[in-house]
Amino acid sequence: MSNAMSERAEHASRRPLWPWQVLLLVGLFLFWHVLTRSEVLPPFFFGEPLQVLGRIWDWFASGRIFPHLGVTLLETLLAFVLGTVLGLACGLWLGLSPRAARLLDPYITAFNSMPRVILAPIFAVWFGLGIWSKVLLGVTLVFFIVFFSVYHGVREVSPVLLNNARMLGATRTQLLRHVYLPSATGWVFASLHASVGMAFVGAVVGEYLGSARGVGYLILQAEGVFDVNTVFAGVIVLTLAALGLDRLVTLVERRMMNWRPKVQEHDLHG
Repeated sequence: MSNAMSERAEHASRRPLWPWQVLLLVGLFLFWHVLTRSEVLPPFFFGEPLQVLGRIWDWFASGRIFPHLGVTLLETLLAFVLGTVLGLACGLWLGLSPRAARLLDPYITAFNSMPRVILAPIFAVWFGLGIWSKVLLGVTLVFFIVFFSVYHGVREVSPVLLNNARMLGATRTQLLRHVYLPSATGWVFASLHASVGMAFVGAVVGEYLGSARGVGYLILQAEGVFDVNTVFAGVIVLTLAALGLDRLVTLVERRMMNWRPKVQEHDLHG
């Protein structure tokens, strides 16, 4: 009896959740439509879902969205990659150099405590209104997420494991490759999922402050004429793009960390 119940429970856990996720999304849109149609929520402030979906369809059917989406995605990807590489390098360096970590700790804490979005106008003055002012803002947002994850991942390596590896004659390079990096990898990928959103934040905030292209620019133009449907359309497009990039990170994570139990990934990502 218990074996049969456990088998049924295991079989149920393996069923795909995406149909239910799609059904939930449709339900939320229907709920939104009913509330705005009945004017429980004023359409002027909350938009109308059918018009929002129609705006998205027009954007993609006409191709108008592609130049703007391409610019935002380029800014986001550059910020994501550069912030990740710098965070990984600095996290490893300070994680392996306690003296340097103590020396730089007050400066790192101060810069991390700063609301880095306020750097956007400074970057715009320094680097102009092109993509690099947006990229650098995104880098500052991504960097610290990755940095602290790698730093703590390296610092929390088991001393017993390190001592055993040293007793076996492992060099510093071998320790880095076979002990420190595997220990930090899980922390890195956990931080990358959060970094995706931060990279988009950097790109869109930069486009708000000064740009002639980008999805953030489209949203800003719509806000200027109180077109809330276009604002929601831009938000949905950005959300879908962020989900796509996050899914790409998940695929890379699964390939690089296929030794982990797959049940956890299934629970988190469906």
